[in-house]
Amino acid sequence: MNVKILFSGLLLFCSLQLFAQDRLPNVELNDLEGNSVDIAKYGEDNKITIFSFWATWCAPCKKELSNLSELYDDWKDEYNLEIVAINIDDQRNQAKIKPLVDGKQWEYTVLLDPNEALKRALNFQTIPFTLVVDEDGDIMYEHSGYVEGDEYELEDFLKELKADK
Repeated sequence: MNVKILFSGLLLFCSLQLFAQDRLPNVELNDLEGNSVDIAKYGEDNKITIFSFWATWCAPCKKELSNLSELYDDWKDEYNLEIVAINIDDQRNQAKIKPLVDGKQWEYTVLLDPNEALKRALNFQTIPFTLVVDEDGDIMYEHSGYVEGDEYELEDFLKELKADK
């Protein structure tokens, strides 16, 4: 009998943990100017948000963000979205981020996750990692890695998401 209760409790706990991953966690990160931003607020602004996790040392990450940059102006209007680039470089590499972003002319919001608090909360291992949150704040899409052309797969998903609304 105790085993059934224990198993039921464990099952409930696991279900709640899975459910918790369906929405953005309440994690505070800083932008490049040092302002604190609550990630969960992106799920409340009635826009689709693409989160792209990256690092200065990650060549595929930078390639993905550069390719997304070429599509960003069209996507902002067509899909009512914003892109947020979340950098996971540690404190030693923080000085490299702003010059890189400025040099690439990325117009995204860039947030810093040097202690990987958001990365841990979302429970993924490798970068680049892309996450799409819909207008209601629900996590709708996750993708690990990047190869040339993945941005068009992402756009196909955005078209489906828009068609479903």
